Amino acid sequence: MKKQTLLLIAFISVFLMSCSANMMGDSSKLYDNAWELEYITGPRITFQGLFPDEKPAITFNKSTNTVSGTTGCNGYNTDYTLNGKMISFAVPATTTMRYCGDGEVVFLKSMSEVTSYRMTTDGKLELLMNDVVMMRFKKAM
Repeated sequence: MKKQTLLLIAFISVFLMSCSANMMGDSSKLYDNAWELEYITGPRITFQGLFPDEKPAITFNKSTNTVSGTTGCNGYNTDYTLNGKMISFAVPATTTMRYCGDGEVVFLKSMSEVTSYRMTTDGKLELLMNDVVMMRFKKAM
């Protein structure tokens, strides 16, 4: 009876650890492609209202530890630090200076608050502040 109980506990532990590892993600998946924003937390303005013309995007460069993309209006680039599931971004520098409304401000502010990331089972990238999803990205087409 003890052996069966121990085997059951071991099986459950391995199962839970593998599920947790899948949710936290393999950092190599960050670098496969560009990511397009599909959700951002915070504002009462609709997502379409924040980003009427273009959705923000992010692309990770592993060799230079930089990210680049668009805020939905202006291009940006910045450094990032990755340590396991923990991630942080330096203050982004925009490469153009068009006025874009509130979307760009909300995007850059949310980016500065990110503390970790995870890959979901359906292949999406979530940037979190503690356990709160700040932004969710899908693979760009």
